[in-house]
Amino acid sequence: MLLWVSLLVLAPVSGQFATEPKSVIFLHPPWTTVFQGENVTLTCKTIHFDASEKIKWYHQYLLGEIQSETSGNTHEVHESGDYRCQAQDSLLSNRVSLLFSPANLILQAPLDVFEKESVILRCRAKANTVLNTIKLYKNGKVLEVFEKSSDFHIHQASLKDNGKYHCVGVKEDDRLVFSNSVKIEVQELFPSPVLRASSTQPTEGGAVTLTCETQLSPQRPDVQLQFHFFRDRQSLGSGWRSSPEFWIPTIWREDSGSYWCQAQSMTPSVQKQSQRLHIQVKNVVPDVRIYPRPKLVFEGQELVLICSVNGVPGPITISWYRKFKKPRTERKLHTSSKTEFKIPVVKNSHDGEYYCVASNSRSSFRSDPVTINVKVPVSQPVLTLNPPGTRTLVGDEVSFDCEAQRGSLPIWYQFFREGVLLMKIETTLWRTTSYRFSLTAEHSGNYYCTADNGLGPQSSETLRLSVTALTALDFWRKWEKILVSTNSFLLSVPVSRPVLTLRAPGAQAVVGDVMELHCEAWRGSAPILYQFYHEDVSLGSSSSPSGRGASFNLLLTAEHSGNYFCEANNGQGAQRSNTVSLSVRVPVSHPVLTLRASRAQAVVGDMVELHCEAQRGSPPILYQFYHEDVAVGSSSAPLGGGASFNLSLTTKHSGNYSCKADNGLGVQHSEVMLLSVIVPVSHPILTLRTPRAQAVVGDVVELHCEAQRGSPPILYRFYHKNVTLESSISHSGQGVSLNLSLTANHSGTYSCEADNGLGPQCSEAVTLSITGLTGSRSGPVATGVTGGLLSVMGLAAVALLFYCWLPRKAGGKPTFDSSRNPSASDSQEPTYYNVPSWIELQPVYSNVNPNGGDVVYSEVRSVKAENKQAAASDPELLKNMDSCVIYSQVKGAYAAAPKPQLLAASTPHR
Repeated sequence: MLLWVSLLVLAPVSGQFATEPKSVIFLHPPWTTVFQGENVTLTCKTIHFDASEKIKWYHQYLLGEIQSETSGNTHEVHESGDYRCQAQDSLLSNRVSLLFSPANLILQAPLDVFEKESVILRCRAKANTVLNTIKLYKNGKVLEVFEKSSDFHIHQASLKDNGKYHCVGVKEDDRLVFSNSVKIEVQELFPSPVLRASSTQPTEGGAVTLTCETQLSPQRPDVQLQFHFFRDRQSLGSGWRSSPEFWIPTIWREDSGSYWCQAQSMTPSVQKQSQRLHIQVKNVVPDVRIYPRPKLVFEGQELVLICSVNGVPGPITISWYRKFKKPRTERKLHTSSKTEFKIPVVKNSHDGEYYCVASNSRSSFRSDPVTINVKVPVSQPVLTLNPPGTRTLVGDEVSFDCEAQRGSLPIWYQFFREGVLLMKIETTLWRTTSYRFSLTAEHSGNYYCTADNGLGPQSSETLRLSVTALTALDFWRKWEKILVSTNSFLLSVPVSRPVLTLRAPGAQAVVGDVMELHCEAWRGSAPILYQFYHEDVSLGSSSSPSGRGASFNLLLTAEHSGNYFCEANNGQGAQRSNTVSLSVRVPVSHPVLTLRASRAQAVVGDMVELHCEAQRGSPPILYQFYHEDVAVGSSSAPLGGGASFNLSLTTKHSGNYSCKADNGLGVQHSEVMLLSVIVPVSHPILTLRTPRAQAVVGDVVELHCEAQRGSPPILYRFYHKNVTLESSISHSGQGVSLNLSLTANHSGTYSCEADNGLGPQCSEAVTLSITGLTGSRSGPVATGVTGGLLSVMGLAAVALLFYCWLPRKAGGKPTFDSSRNPSASDSQEPTYYNVPSWIELQPVYSNVNPNGGDVVYSEVRSVKAENKQAAASDPELLKNMDSCVIYSQVKGAYAAAPKPQLLAASTPHR
């Protein structure tokens, strides 16, 4: 019971579980027709059955319906009608029709018949009924004549066994006894599986789960299924497995292909395979980047470098590198599987460039470098008065110098008097700055300065400035200084407008270059102070004691693009240069090539767009597309971004594609991508190859089907009168063959079909005509058998003429049993005896549910010997006969169910 429950839970492998399971009825004994007075035990099974719960039973018959309950899941019945059951938390079962017959002869058949099962049909007479012979009929033709045992065995049920069966018995007085009729419809044990994947376009390095979905019939709970998975021609795993799932932990680009699965039952042995499912593994462009945490790195803190890795199939290892400027070398710092690298205590010496490399078993991928600038907080600045002295007089020229001995540049200096901000200056090259002014009496007070580089301001000690009034002696000394200053002014030359020159290592300014800004005034008395500006923001200043120009260096980044100017001042007035524009160009990064198609598979005739794009780089960018290292086209992106190139696919377009990006600062290549162009199959050609011009029974005929075009693998199917014979897969793209050992029933039309997943194509129909055995092939044995058969047929003909002549002479009508008349037999119905070496054909099944639908009534008559011929020929006479008529219900397929196709008559008897 536990096995049955587990299988019923797993039966809908497709995952389409009903919210409520359906109850199922099983019979013991397994017959749907028994004699009156006998009992049948019904067993109601369901997934959630609890032995303590009650089962509802429904019995429907001609007069109405009876409802009852049992404490267990079994119910013993002895009356005809339809039975259904329902367990708690389950749906109502299908209808099971039972016939308790009072007839003298019954045909007993199982409730359900499934493909490949061993089935027993039993013609059974009552205990007090003696029958000389019993014949089993199928569709009105004699199937078996019983002499001892009345059981007919179908060893492996298939569609050829579908039909209407009944028994006819002959009593000692030659009266005929008819049984009920039973309609046999062979059902699928399980449908062909469907292969599904957790993703049909997985990313390289990811995991994929394959599921072979099918659904086992709940009427066969003891059947176990096993599964086998394939990629193209290669078996996956260790072979057959009980689980319908197959896990691929890591899938690579070369694992792209057609996947399919097989499902197989153990007993009976039924094997079916799924259609092919194409899985295309996507080649994701690796993205390796390095990030510092925190972004602002302070001296004495912990620094964590994080390597972000995307698109690199695992497992991976991370290596950390540091680059040194002088000398220009690099050193590996650490290698591990972790994506973090820690520097517990950062020092000023840890300044520099860092990058990481992600490596798997196939290749390595490097990040762009990140520059680490260790920020050193500024020390407490020192405020000094220049010129130094103890006395300051009104009119003196003085300056306050503020200097922080330690701290990362740039530094912002601010000067305060009595807490009021006087000036704010940024220095990028020096640690000292000055505030100069001429003294008045109001300048007396407390002064201090602050220094800040973003890590917190530091304040200097307060300096007291006292400005005193001039005495007579101070006045004459002041005038002496003025006269000297005037004399110096008369001899001093003001500066001319300076000229700003930008000097780069190359013709273009590129990220990473060191740019020199040179400012020079052609005239002007020394010393001259030069100030450099970027977009009105001061970069720094430099003094030229000799009067020549001064320079300022920049390590270029993309943010340094913009307008620059400089100022020159020698105390006679500042002069500003003209504005110079600087455009810092960024080299292109590695481009990413993307193939954009309208469907997952690239098919001949489709339009495919090749898109190439570099994430970084100054425009214009020239993109070039390559197929197997041969240029196929180019396109320019004047404003940056990507470019595209379209292909109308032919078979020649299969292969490796790549692209290049170039903006004049170096060519960068993309990763290579593989494009496989699939060709749909053409209409196949079916060829029948026979050993002679006219095919003869016993000849071996080869059916060869081949499509002239089409990408492999190709699935070929052979048909005889639109019924599937066999299927075969060609992995090389060539045709396949099927051999038949001919019987007379193999005459008819044949066709074939080819399919490689892009739509099936059918061949033209070919007609095969077969003649009987020739004398040369039959030999003496055949001659003897033929002579014996002719003798027997002659005696039978004389007896038949005599048999028909008697009633005519008596004035009656000649009658015959249509079920015994050979001429009424269907030429397509196989003979079930003396059959040599049959050829097994592949059946085509359809799901049917015989537990309801049409009702078929059969008549069982006991006919007196003297009237049996008339009764057989004239239905009106039956009304006056001494006969017992029993109506029984025989299960038929629902009207909505598709009609299963019968195989050709050459299908072997089982």
